[in-house]
Amino acid sequence: MAVKISVFQSLVFLFYRFILRRNTKSKYQKCPSTLLQSDLSRDTLIFNLERSLLKSDSLFPYFMLVAFEAGGVIRSFILFILYPLITLMLSHEMGVKVMVMVSFFGIKKDGFRAGGAVLPKHFLEDVGLEMFKVLRKGGKRIVVSYDLPQVMIEGFLRDYLEVEVVVGREMKVVGDYYLGIMEDKTKHDLVFDDLVRKEKLNTGRVIGITSYNTSLHRYLFSQFCQEIYFVKRSDKRTWQTLPKSQYPKPLIFHDGRLAIRPTPMNTLALFMWGPFAVLAAAARLFVSLCIPYTLSIPILCFSGCRLTFEIDEVSSQKLNSSERKGCLFACNHRTLLDPLYVGFSLKKKNIKTVTYSLSRVSEILAPIKTVRLTRDRVSDGQAMKKLLTEGDLVVCPEGTTCREPYLLRFSPLFAEISDVIVPVAVTSPATFFYGTTASGLKAFDPLFFLMDPYPTYTVQFLDPVSGVTCQDPDGKLKFEVANHVQSAIGKALDFECTNLTRKDKYLILAGNNGVVKKN
Repeated sequence: MAVKISVFQSLVFLFYRFILRRNTKSKYQKCPSTLLQSDLSRDTLIFNLERSLLKSDSLFPYFMLVAFEAGGVIRSFILFILYPLITLMLSHEMGVKVMVMVSFFGIKKDGFRAGGAVLPKHFLEDVGLEMFKVLRKGGKRIVVSYDLPQVMIEGFLRDYLEVEVVVGREMKVVGDYYLGIMEDKTKHDLVFDDLVRKEKLNTGRVIGITSYNTSLHRYLFSQFCQEIYFVKRSDKRTWQTLPKSQYPKPLIFHDGRLAIRPTPMNTLALFMWGPFAVLAAAARLFVSLCIPYTLSIPILCFSGCRLTFEIDEVSSQKLNSSERKGCLFACNHRTLLDPLYVGFSLKKKNIKTVTYSLSRVSEILAPIKTVRLTRDRVSDGQAMKKLLTEGDLVVCPEGTTCREPYLLRFSPLFAEISDVIVPVAVTSPATFFYGTTASGLKAFDPLFFLMDPYPTYTVQFLDPVSGVTCQDPDGKLKFEVANHVQSAIGKALDFECTNLTRKDKYLILAGNNGVVKKN
């Protein structure tokens, strides 16, 4: 079948080259970067996603992300084992079909959220800056993919690159489950044909940007576009990566366990480290739970864990005062282990924390006392005041974790329960795995964090601020305190403050309000 397709492509290309060459030669251009000097505000731009917008030609990382995040470790390992055979023995078209089958077969359609929650981060990190600038100049933007399913690319292109029309391959579904088979290319081409004809009627000028080496795609573009620009592989090697500061929409929320881009070599390293990672996580967890701080800290450091903490003079005097009873620490939220690492920095295990939703397994394994809040402002405030009389208390006013350098809105409840509040700025970069999830099992969050080769935390104790324990008739003072603490932490970490909330995060990533079942 692969031979027939390649012969057909060659015949089409030869027909185009020798029969239609005289009439269409002038429309072909070599360097798409020349479009940067043109006014394209009234034109329609059509990009071939994998051939002219992404820097990498390999589709393996994206299918590996789907296999791992939606299908699990076994499915992703099967894809990794098959990849050398796919590369060496199969045509490009057949190889894509195999990767689609392994990644999607049996995945429930309604439960598939990787396209909007996981893949956008990795796609954005693969966008070429030069072609992105051209894309942004177009009056209307259309992106076509001949190899990737619609469910993998639509969320990324519409939500983060602000593309108006996305044309990808549709997936066949039976009983709300993916079969792992894409619709025939003929149907895809008919959709593309109809779309471009409409655009020609609406705008009068359609410009196509595709790969120089794909004769069939080149032929299809030639039928409908007034001008066509070709991207060579040598051009892609010189492209710069799109910086985060130029994202049309900031990437604040994303999900998935893999922090590393799963290229073939990175995936090999991932599976080689996997068995050692499980053992390392189990050993680190045991040391944290069962051994005193004086011994556990050097053992954890020897195992690869890293903790750096900074404390200013004012906070040091407050924390070391013999007269103090309990201190309220308000920190930003990176992982479930934030309160634990605050306790490590203070060398105290009797520290307490509160949470809105925590899995029952995490509550049992937590080496510090955790109290579940009820989302009732009065009762939650009373519960925190009681805990504060018993000792130090750590709260995370964001209410949920955020992986990127942004701070969510701080709930003002903490500002009313103590005279003095110590802001704490924490960071925790990930190497292989993220220790947080929105749609997965939260019980495994600490384990995934500890599975990293070098779990790292940085804790900064900032200048104390005054709380609001007196009467506040207008109810504005508590919000001012909360905003001040958020601003101080953001400045210390060079993070951007936002008004987004826990609900915003979970609606985007998981389609729910973020309440965790007691599993």
